[in-house]
Amino acid sequence: MNYIPDRITRTEGRSEDGHDDQELAVRTWPVEPGRYRLVAAKACPWANRAIIVRTLLGLDDVISLGLTGPTHDARSWTFDLDPGGVDPVLGYERLQEAYFARYPDYPRGITVPAMVDVPTRSVVTNDFPWITHDLFFEWRDHHRADAPDLWPDAVRDEMEQVMQRVFTEVNNGVYRCGFAGSQDTYDAAYDRLWAAMDWLEERLSDRRFLMGGSITEADVRLFTTLARFDAVYHGHFKCNRNKLTEMPALWGYARDLFQTPGFGETIDFDQIKAHYYVVHEDINPTGIIPRGPDPSAWLTPHGRERL
Repeated sequence: MNYIPDRITRTEGRSEDGHDDQELAVRTWPVEPGRYRLVAAKACPWANRAIIVRTLLGLDDVISLGLTGPTHDARSWTFDLDPGGVDPVLGYERLQEAYFARYPDYPRGITVPAMVDVPTRSVVTNDFPWITHDLFFEWRDHHRADAPDLWPDAVRDEMEQVMQRVFTEVNNGVYRCGFAGSQDTYDAAYDRLWAAMDWLEERLSDRRFLMGGSITEADVRLFTTLARFDAVYHGHFKCNRNKLTEMPALWGYARDLFQTPGFGETIDFDQIKAHYYVVHEDINPTGIIPRGPDPSAWLTPHGRERL
């Protein structure tokens, strides 16, 4: 899927060069506290990472947050969590309206996360990897004083490689399993996923976080998949060699992050399960939402401090 390639930067300008394609010109928008609204969904792993980064960096009072409900139809995510089903800042019932305000015939999927320009009530970008990248690099003048260094220079090159493998093999890997159209395709996807999960288990056996002793963007990107693993991906997407809770290093690591301010409070297991089990009618035609697993396990001691 191609995304709206615009970015919000400290230097405003305009380029007519395409980003991933030539259909939409690339525009840069100025960093301006209070101007933009991050529209996200707690159910969506790609949007969840933006919610986490915004919180970790202390941008809560700088960029407002609008949350959609966990389910959507073919048209759009909807603001059914808000009174009257209307976003209180944008005045929209559907995120689709913000896309159409800028592109009346927008031809692509209406996705979260999306940065929306509040004055014009129009979408700026939905290019999710760049959204969190720019929250760190472009909005740094507005970070809280003790904000974590999510992109440390000392490990930047290695971190890019780790994030790429996490993205292709784990974040996307669970989806390859879930939406495989044949046994051979599923088998290949399953093998790829678990090779990566075993690599992560080994990597995290002697270090607290992916890049060492401190949390980075790489951890945010992995966490949103791990948080959904046993609740959704293990059964719904047939990623069932074993549960996350049966991998000591990964399970301890996931709980460590969950119990870190900025992570666990962004996770709503009921919304996560409602999204996957209701929206994916081709995989779960009955629409039945499982009651488990027990989320209290996420609050048990993890013992990762020793690393």
